[in-house]
Amino acid sequence: MKTKYLIIAFVITALLQAAVPLKMIYDSEMTEKHGTEYRFRTTPIDPTDPFRGKYITLDFEAEAVTTQDTTWVRNEKVYASLGKDSLGFATITNVSREKPSDKTDYVATKVGYYYGRDLHIDLPFERFYMEESKAYEAETAYREYNLAAVKFMPAYAIVAVKDGNAVLKNVIIDGIPMKEYVLKQREKSK
Repeated sequence: MKTKYLIIAFVITALLQAAVPLKMIYDSEMTEKHGTEYRFRTTPIDPTDPFRGKYITLDFEAEAVTTQDTTWVRNEKVYASLGKDSLGFATITNVSREKPSDKTDYVATKVGYYYGRDLHIDLPFERFYMEESKAYEAETAYREYNLAAVKFMPAYAIVAVKDGNAVLKNVIIDGIPMKEYVLKQREKSK
């Protein structure tokens, strides 16, 4: 009789342990497929993480918001409401401790720091993972593109947002996805 209860407890525990990552994957897939796309202007750096592999860390122009509220605490959970500027790039229209009650798209995030009247938030989609052989070239190409005197289009990240979740879909350089841009640069250098 005890064995029967142990087996039932084991099955329930296994199902619960499988449910959490499956729910996370499902939320990411639904956000990517059905979320609203935003274009965030970026500036990258290229670290290596031995556990996560090669990726490009992105900093976003939209991470800073001017506010009169001086009570922000580092790592405090907040909700950043999103909008678009006249060129169609993402902006943060409001930061709140409460979820927006209207139909505004928002991202659940944390406070990075508060200085002067500027609140800096840590957007949850700052890492763009790439195949290891392309990551360094991508960062180099991106840096060179940003330093070029003439740019017709800024580099930006495409991020899907739905119900507070955000998924970084791609990084665009000169109107081309980053991976294709790297391959194009390789061809030019031959």
